Amino acid sequence: MASIFSSFTTSSLFLTTLNLKSTSPFLLSFSPLMSHSHTLARATLGLTHPSNTNTPKISFAANDADVAEWKGDIVAVGVTEKDLIRDDKLKFKNPILNRLDSKLGGLLGEASLEEDFNGKFGQSTVLRIASGLGFGSKRVGLIGIGQSAANSAPFRGFGEAVAVAAKSAQASNVAVVLASVDGLSVESKLNIASAIASGAALGTFEDNRYKSESKKSALTSVEILGLGTGPELEKKLKYAGDLSSGIVLGRELVNSPANVLTPGVLAEEASKIASTYSDVFTAKILDVEQCKELKMGSYLAVAAASANPPHFIHLVYKPPSGPVNVKLALVGKGLTFDSGGYNIKTGPGCLIELMKFDMGGSAAVFGAAKALGQIKPLGVEVHFIVAACENMISGTGMRPGDIVTASNGKTIEVNNTDAEGRLTLADALVYACNQGVEKIVDLATLTGACIVALGPSIAGVFTPNDDLAKEIFDASEASGEKFWRLPLEDSYWESMKSGVADMVNTGGRQGGAITAALFLKQFVDEKVQWMHIDLAGPVWNDKKRSATGFGVATLVEWVLRNSS
Repeated sequence: MASIFSSFTTSSLFLTTLNLKSTSPFLLSFSPLMSHSHTLARATLGLTHPSNTNTPKISFAANDADVAEWKGDIVAVGVTEKDLIRDDKLKFKNPILNRLDSKLGGLLGEASLEEDFNGKFGQSTVLRIASGLGFGSKRVGLIGIGQSAANSAPFRGFGEAVAVAAKSAQASNVAVVLASVDGLSVESKLNIASAIASGAALGTFEDNRYKSESKKSALTSVEILGLGTGPELEKKLKYAGDLSSGIVLGRELVNSPANVLTPGVLAEEASKIASTYSDVFTAKILDVEQCKELKMGSYLAVAAASANPPHFIHLVYKPPSGPVNVKLALVGKGLTFDSGGYNIKTGPGCLIELMKFDMGGSAAVFGAAKALGQIKPLGVEVHFIVAACENMISGTGMRPGDIVTASNGKTIEVNNTDAEGRLTLADALVYACNQGVEKIVDLATLTGACIVALGPSIAGVFTPNDDLAKEIFDASEASGEKFWRLPLEDSYWESMKSGVADMVNTGGRQGGAITAALFLKQFVDEKVQWMHIDLAGPVWNDKKRSATGFGVATLVEWVLRNSS
């Protein structure tokens, strides 16, 4: 990944499965960290192998039980700032909070005042209830969801906070309820329940595969109160499980170190998706010779220095029945490690130690593939394409000043070997266009410039097509992930011109995310709707020192909205 100050690479291991089954009309259970046993094609450096981790299954049930009478470990109440309005006697006006507070003799109101709890997103307070009060639950928690909820993000955050509180208290069963549901449509309630369930699953997830010891969550059941019951809710909870399993896979892929997740292992993980969901998936893995036959000189130049050979990965999803009405492609950058090449990453802030996450685009693509393999949408064919390799340094490696030729015949003068991701994507995009697809979305940890522009939480979006932009932004409203559209300023292409080739691979320091997108545009058929997403910032949570699984939820939602 080219950057003003750093590059990004990601790598990881293990196709995880989220086992989701109905154990009663409205009861669903899944285990986020059930990993398949795995045999590596070659010994890993440092003798590091991820362990198989098994977490307790989490069952989700939906009912309309009285929250004040519910018996269990924790009652967690999702609270907006408005819900905490009090009357002149300092009593909650909100009926649910008022009822709970009365049942607890005013303790809930006192605690929220003492701890200055005001319902802001991310705030929480948990009370341990004395047994003599006759309250059914051992603890009551208030969890802030902010002023209002415009999308699923606050409710997914609510679910994650519930899981964190449960782990802290070693609680095995939890009930969740919203303080206010008035005015919510049936569809809104279903979507909120799904977001809470997904958040709870993701909040339980901890990637402990590389730790010798770890503390496991005791959480086994979550009851969602007051948001409805029935088959439609069960479908939404299943969707939450399918989606969460894809996000977990994306996180595990990005978290795994480069000495474990090589391009070959990433290809194996993709092949596992195809074999696990063989009713809807097929896989094709191209080796070096096959890539040469397709004239992928740009991609192969990046891979030339590594002892680990490149693997060009192509998964195809076809619906289990019925016609195909639209063909889509998801293209992910798959640099399992990026040293920068001869323009090696050096100095403070270069983040070379995190360059395992330069395959964050491919993690999003394969996470979406795993989820869609379980959901099985009709009417849509999806191609998942990743040009996996490493960007290393050796006598066989690409040098600054080299001229490489992409598979569409365009020549590129390499003026910076650390702008390697776009070179791999060039051939991947040409390949995607040749599959006869109508729309392409590529995702890449491409530039540090995008992080400078948008910060660590927002992905940059580039597309010449307004309709495609609307589709992705509508999908992101449902997913809760944050995107911002940036311009494809054609005048900036002047900085990408070469005196000896068709183009160089980097422009100047200014507008680096834009010039990177303009470079990719040169390899897309004008008849194909195309979007580039630069997710260099949100792919990684620096505070948690862990991957986020960013992009999976939006991609899944986008594909479903294109299905019949």
